[in-house]
Parts: sequence; structure tokens; C-alpha cells
Amino acid sequence: MSKEKILIVDDFPASVRILASKLAEDYQVLTATSGSEALDIIQNEPPDLILLDIMMPVMDGYELCKLLKQDERFHYIPVIFVTARAEEENEEKGLALGAVDYLVKPVSAAIIKARVRTHLELKRHREHLEKMVEERTNELHKALKLLQAKKKSEFRQACRTR
Repeated sequence: MSKEKILIVDDFPASVRILASKLAEDYQVLTATSGSEALDIIQNEPPDLILLDIMMPVMDGYELCKLLKQDERFHYIPVIFVTARAEEENEEKGLALGAVDYLVKPVSAAIIKARVRTHLELKRHREHLEKMVEERTNELHKALKLLQAKKKSEFRQACRTR
């Protein structure tokens, strides 16, 4: 089984290296140092989860998160903000934009691994449930078509016997 992909987006290379070193053993780690670079990666190789800094030039983490959550192709990707911004209003804004979690730097290896593991597990469960719903919906559509065909046939038969 291939490793799940984690995209780390932070304009500070040392932060990227620290996070990558904590996760590389268990996951395939992709990195970007800007929002636009992250968008390119996401479009070409969608990750399973994104660790996103807020404070970046040109396109900050909030803007990138908002773009992803508005895009049908990528809205399902869990985003965890990992930032130095510890103020409650920043956390509220990040979660309101669709992030699944918010961590304040510095973050211990154990905490980052636990949060990533938890959100990937939740994503797998959600995908499994969505697949089950789709399969059940398809089964119901088939059953409905069979029932309609049977009713039509019974109606025709009843019309002929009159």
C-alpha cells in the first residue's frame, strides 16, 4: 500500500524541514514555500492532507484554504493550520474557512503525528461512507427501474385482459 501524501506549505524553509522530518517516516511528504506553488502541487498531485501556515507573502494560508474549500475537486482535502498566530480570532477564522484543526508553533512531534493520523483516519471513514451511500443509491435506482418495468408490464397486461 502506498503512503498517504501530506503537503506542507510554509514560506519558512526551516519550518518545512522540521515538519517534514517528523512525518517522512510514515507519509509521503510534499512541500511548498508559497500558496501558488502549493496550488500547482495540489492540481497535479492532490495530497491526502495539507499542513498550512497562515503568514505567507502574496497568498496567505487563509486565502489558499478558502480557494481549496470552494473548489469541488479539492474541498475534501483536510487542512490543518500550523502557525505562530496564537490569537483566538485567528483560530476561529481558520476553522470558519474550513480547516479541520489549528496548531500553534512550536508543535511537538507527538502532537503533529497524532493530529495528522486522526484527520487522515476521519477522511478515510468519510470516503468509505460516501462510497457506501453511492453504492446503495445505485442499488435503489436499479430496484426502482425494475419495479417501474414490472408495474408497466402489469398495467399493459391488465389493459389487454379487459
